[in-house]
Amino acid sequence: MRPLPRRSFLKLLTNSLLTFSGALGLGGLARFFSFQADPPPPKEFDIGPAMNYPQGSVTVLLQIPATLRHTSKGFIAVSMKCTHLGCTVEKPGETFECPCHGSRFDEFGKVTRGPATRDLPQLEVIETEDGNLIVRAS
Repeated sequence: MRPLPRRSFLKLLTNSLLTFSGALGLGGLARFFSFQADPPPPKEFDIGPAMNYPQGSVTVLLQIPATLRHTSKGFIAVSMKCTHLGCTVEKPGETFECPCHGSRFDEFGKVTRGPATRDLPQLEVIETEDGNLIVRAS
């Protein structure tokens, strides 16, 4: 077997590296186009029987996140997502406070201190025929 000339060796090496690079690029494209996005988060939450929430109670629903208040007029759900930049607000007492930029809201989600300019959104609460409560997130 005769030795491979230098020019032929370099040509073979270059072609091999280009083929390998092309295969890696095609593999990356195949992975990019086969990407499966996460399913969208649920918009409706069944939070159980209405009798679990007595009148006058305020319940934090972490899975939404929201608070559910049972008043004499019915149920009120207030989102706990700050309208300034979307941080989850905290509820240290009766009010809501945004830990990111300091916005404050009253117990019904009305802005009491900025930088947020919009109130916390109210969520729809539906009582089903069997007595369960459904909260619809926007």
